[in-house]
Amino acid sequence: MSQHFLLSAASRTLSLRSIYKAGEDAAYQTFCEMRWPETDGEPVCPVCSHEEAYKINTRRKFKCKNCLHQFSVTSGTIFASRKMDFVDLLAAIFLIVNASKGMSMVQLSRDLDCQYKTAFVLAHKLREAIAREVHTGEVLDGHVEIDGAYFGGHIRPANAKVDRVDRRKKEHQTGKRRVVIAMREREGRTLPFIGMSEGEGIALANENVSSLSTMSADEASHWDELHNGWNVDRVNHSEIYSDHGKHTNMVESFFSRLRNMIQGQHHGVSPHYLHQYANHAAWLEDNRRTDNGTLTQIVVSNTMDAPVSRNWKGYWQRAA
Repeated sequence: MSQHFLLSAASRTLSLRSIYKAGEDAAYQTFCEMRWPETDGEPVCPVCSHEEAYKINTRRKFKCKNCLHQFSVTSGTIFASRKMDFVDLLAAIFLIVNASKGMSMVQLSRDLDCQYKTAFVLAHKLREAIAREVHTGEVLDGHVEIDGAYFGGHIRPANAKVDRVDRRKKEHQTGKRRVVIAMREREGRTLPFIGMSEGEGIALANENVSSLSTMSADEASHWDELHNGWNVDRVNHSEIYSDHGKHTNMVESFFSRLRNMIQGQHHGVSPHYLHQYANHAAWLEDNRRTDNGTLTQIVVSNTMDAPVSRNWKGYWQRAA
């Protein structure tokens, strides 16, 4: 039996010790190189795209020689107006991508020695940047598996049996239960969406799956409509999980990771943010054979390419 990738030395190309040993200047240079890869980390004005700038070393800022605009390496990115040191930002990215089943924000705040609120917003900004790699706008092709899984809305039963209600009835539910509908190419991308019912996956498949593809689904009756557009393999999970190549094991692998992430690490997820956790799990699943050093570089590059977050900038101020 072959060794699991995460147990191999090939999966470990970066460590938290090496990040802090390299120091703040090395971390800052990493962000510069990811922000301006075409000039090997030399600043490019975000206003006029001029490639010559004065360096204001005391504040780690630049001043464009052409338009005199002052900017920093994080100006206009998802880390705009950041206050954390670059070495701490790099460490946070490493910790998030290194946790194959996610990381709780309490643990992240303790590892970075920052407030829980800081860790919460920082992690969601990273998930927002990661989502740009998950939702690219390209349709799925090849053989695509589709399925749904419900999350949230748990109601604790009453202590006394006489006081317990039928939690399956709508009037006894919280209204916070959501379904994650996922479509996954075999040996390819995973594309998750959030809905109220699994049947919404039909419309999502029409929008996001190539008409030349083939598909796999389980025995649920709402997937019957898929036969109108694709050649669909069906598998009855009450009888068998895999039937001579007919299965939905790839998309179920994604749901397994997402369940472990929510139940084992976060314990509870608001329906407003469930899409970000689903995108995070999809990205981890699609990159499960990539070493942690490369994953860290990918996320740093994504954050330097992502615009200022309108959802998370000033989040706690708006909440107050």
